[in-house]
Amino acid sequence: MTLSDAPALRRWRLVLGRFAQDGLGATLSGPEQRIDAALEFLYNREYERRGTRVKAPGTLDPSVLDVPQWLNEIRELFPRDVVEVVEKHALDRYGLTELLADPEMLAKLQPNEDLLRLLLQFKGRLPAHTRDAVRRIVSAVVDQLKARLEAEVRRAFAGRLNRSRHSRFAASRNFDPKGTLARNLRHYDPVRKAVVVSRPLFFERNTRRLPWDVILCVDQSGSMVDSVIHSAVMASILAGLPVVRVKLVVFDTAIVDLTGVADDPVETLMSVQLGGGTNIGRALAYCERLIETPNRTVLTLVSDFAEGSTPIDLLAVTKRLAEARVRLLGLAALDSQAVPAYDRGMADRLAACGMQIAALTPRAFADWLVAVIS
Repeated sequence: MTLSDAPALRRWRLVLGRFAQDGLGATLSGPEQRIDAALEFLYNREYERRGTRVKAPGTLDPSVLDVPQWLNEIRELFPRDVVEVVEKHALDRYGLTELLADPEMLAKLQPNEDLLRLLLQFKGRLPAHTRDAVRRIVSAVVDQLKARLEAEVRRAFAGRLNRSRHSRFAASRNFDPKGTLARNLRHYDPVRKAVVVSRPLFFERNTRRLPWDVILCVDQSGSMVDSVIHSAVMASILAGLPVVRVKLVVFDTAIVDLTGVADDPVETLMSVQLGGGTNIGRALAYCERLIETPNRTVLTLVSDFAEGSTPIDLLAVTKRLAEARVRLLGLAALDSQAVPAYDRGMADRLAACGMQIAALTPRAFADWLVAVIS
């Protein structure tokens, strides 16, 4: 084997691009040439961004590929996780928005949260004929998120264990090991050195019969795309529970009441328009008018708390709501990572007015909500 045939050299040649060819002297195989052409089609744009005129030699010229062909190539050549990274670079780093403007191209993209974020951010600039393709992607990603969250949220709302009473209904998650052992000690078998359980015990669960009103007031400014996605999914899950009545409001400087579609996260996400400024005070004042029973209402503000208007109105309405005994929750993050990126100074001022502030995952938010209404 010659040095130019060494696998490590060929991998470095693919990583560094054709300008490393003379230095490395690596000879690429036919399949590796396809990989090289696919990578150059996208990443040669980095040279163009820096003002370098790029001309590719022979059959490796990336101009022989168009975007649909390139999509087919990367899906054949790379594993799925690599495809998702490359597609994301194409969209948000190199501006290949033609990926989003053609329904056939959209159909080839992997439905995932990164793609959904980009579609929501570009949605206002996409042609009308892509709407059905976009909806299919939104629906696929929403189904993925609901599959991960719904069972856990429903379990959180199923009721806390009542450790003072036992139930006639057996469920493994309600099993009382200590009570079972105590009740069955008289059945101890000295030969087998084991307790024979003739009657396992299970705790009852407390349930809440009277519904609570849960108002989700969601900031749809450009920085809140993750929160908008997860709020839409969470609203739909909560809307399917008998213990809560959900009202959903999204806002920037304008306000859109999406209560009528709160149970449909796809329609919710197709209705939002990310971007614009932020007027939190006006949004809370609107939600204030939706409240029927203050002491059985939880108002959750999902925002980065970066108020674009005067904070006087925001703090005033927060104080009024707290004095009316509305449970006020301020959620600084509602994505799967719960990365806290918010105006901490404003969050402190809202907390001083009676709003509880936290940065939580959707699953942790469900536990928090259960604790608040228990």
